[in-house]
Amino acid sequence: MSSHLAQEVHLARRHEEILSQRSELLQQMETYLRDKKTKKTWQTQAADAAHKRNAALLNDIEAAEKRLQERIYLLPHPDIVKLETLYWASIKESLPKWEEFLLGRAEVPIGFKKMKATKQSINYPEEDSQK
Repeated sequence: MSSHLAQEVHLARRHEEILSQRSELLQQMETYLRDKKTKKTWQTQAADAAHKRNAALLNDIEAAEKRLQERIYLLPHPDIVKLETLYWASIKESLPKWEEFLLGRAEVPIGFKKMKATKQSINYPEEDSQK
């Protein structure tokens, strides 16, 4: 009978150890799950913030691209601006020579020849002096 009593005491101690280990493991698991949930919440918040930041950056980039596209159409190339400036300067310079002709009061200005009835060529005085 004493062997049964010793075995009962041994089994009771072993049962207490097992319950203690179980309790410790349950606490560890609860801590792990709580930490995991906190980490997941933090990651979700970080992902949401990153998504909002990326969306804002994308909107800024699209707005900048749109402004640049509009600017391309508003500002002509510098070479074109230069050519236009030279063209209008030439027009202003030669307008007094052509004004009477355009009003029908005079013949073609000196320095310009008539080729055929349908075609006319313009001889510039500078070109003639270089020849």
